[in-house]
Amino acid sequence: MADDIQPLLTPVVENKLPDLKHTRGKPESNSRRPFYVRPRNLHGETDQQERVTAEASAMNSRIQYYSKLTTTHKTLVPPDHVIPAEEEIYVYSPLGSALQFESSIDGFGKNPSLITIFSIWNTMMGTSILSLPWALKEAGFTLGIILLILMSMLMLYCCYRVLKSRPTIAHIDTSNWEFPDVCKYYFGSFGQWSSLLFSLISLFGAMIVYWVLMSNFLFNTGKFIYNYVHNVTEVGHVLSTNGSDKVICPNPPGAHEGNNTDMSFIISNDTGLHEFQEWWSKTNTVPFYLIFLVLPLLSFKSASFFARFNNLGTISVFYLIILVTLKAAQQGFHLEFHWFESANNFVAEFRLSFPHLTGVLALAFFIHNCVITLLKNNQHQENNVRDLSIAYLLVGLTYMYVAVMTFAAFPSPELSKDCIEPNFLDNLPSSDIMAFISRIFLLFQMTTVYPLLGYLIRVQLLGQLFGKVYPSFVHVFVLNIVVVSTGVLVARFYPNIGSIIRYSGATCSLAFVFVYPSLIHMISLHRRGQLSWPSAVFHSSLLVLGVANLIAQFLI
Repeated sequence: MADDIQPLLTPVVENKLPDLKHTRGKPESNSRRPFYVRPRNLHGETDQQERVTAEASAMNSRIQYYSKLTTTHKTLVPPDHVIPAEEEIYVYSPLGSALQFESSIDGFGKNPSLITIFSIWNTMMGTSILSLPWALKEAGFTLGIILLILMSMLMLYCCYRVLKSRPTIAHIDTSNWEFPDVCKYYFGSFGQWSSLLFSLISLFGAMIVYWVLMSNFLFNTGKFIYNYVHNVTEVGHVLSTNGSDKVICPNPPGAHEGNNTDMSFIISNDTGLHEFQEWWSKTNTVPFYLIFLVLPLLSFKSASFFARFNNLGTISVFYLIILVTLKAAQQGFHLEFHWFESANNFVAEFRLSFPHLTGVLALAFFIHNCVITLLKNNQHQENNVRDLSIAYLLVGLTYMYVAVMTFAAFPSPELSKDCIEPNFLDNLPSSDIMAFISRIFLLFQMTTVYPLLGYLIRVQLLGQLFGKVYPSFVHVFVLNIVVVSTGVLVARFYPNIGSIIRYSGATCSLAFVFVYPSLIHMISLHRRGQLSWPSAVFHSSLLVLGVANLIAQFLI
């Protein structure tokens, strides 16, 4: 492990080199600057296979030579002309990404706090927001609100520990490190590869959720268009409320989940309608149709084109908030408090299935694997903790609003609260105009984000195995087939995004949220002789909570 953590350029210690001041004007200014010359994978580049020049390779060889000399004699430091300028520096992550070094006068980014806070909020907002009303129902209204507040605080603290993990490493320049680099420092190759594994699990789980949701949205969009063109009106084939603003219950309590493939279609003798039902099925056909749309997009060498549509996620979230607000105003609030037993189609306030909520929230508040990167661009680094806390507060309030408003407005006792679906848009019929617009937004957004997730998997997996993001068409095609096939199978046989989200959230949070941040903090305190019993007990309890949260997803 000593070889893994040894810096490329050993910093000059001024009091041990008194004559260095006379031979060099800047004895320490350049000695800690990184230099990297492997194949670049720059965000936005058109040619992902571009390699460094022969001059850069020669410069790297000279630096490596001087670095070896420096380890034997401190006066043999690299000359100024060997150190590259800042605009020539590229920062490489052990997970496969490389970014060009950009800095302001103080060495950090220039984003004000408002932009930083919004970036964190926008990054954290994801598909979990669609499952939060269902997860709140699983825990019970009162207990769910309590757990949402506690989980937001817990996830914020663990994120704070990730942010503070780099300063725990002394005598090494960690300014360009990411959290996997810190894991590698403390746990060696095991830390590096295990962090890669859990990162891949989170990405793979997200791609499965996206495939299920894209199948859902494409199915309902096609169904809306067919009904509109053929002037077909849906009737009460499923449980629903009366009136024009219908709320439906595709899976009544006691029915097999995920078996709502075509239940909202009409029973009719129309041959054309039956043929459409046969060829346009949520689980039997539509997930396969997606292959022809998405698979070519996954084969793009560059992800820069899809990154341009990142703001669509923000628009989708704001539209969901508007939709929830208007639906709540139309339906009104329907709440009754039964503390431990469900009654009159209302669920109990405290339910044993509450781990479903903690699993979903573990993914909903998950940003720990990229928080260091996001805050590097903050103009005032001293405000990082404050800005991170504000961002978590805003995310928590957004989640709370959507979950509480949707749950409270669900029309009970006419329909049971247990009818709330893991994707709350499924409680709105395909003929609902506002739901149709929301599904169109989300379908287009996810179609552009899905290739980005596939690109990240390529960067992390193929970059580690082959040293290239695009080693060959065959390698990339095989990987894409594995990812797409998994999504199709899940959408075909188990299209419950609530369960997929909580499994994925509990798994990836085990490493990045509960285990690594707590262990690194305790190890650093122990090495300095500052580890107290209260701190050891508290952070050890976080490890237990992470393990218990994961196990509970499979038991309850």
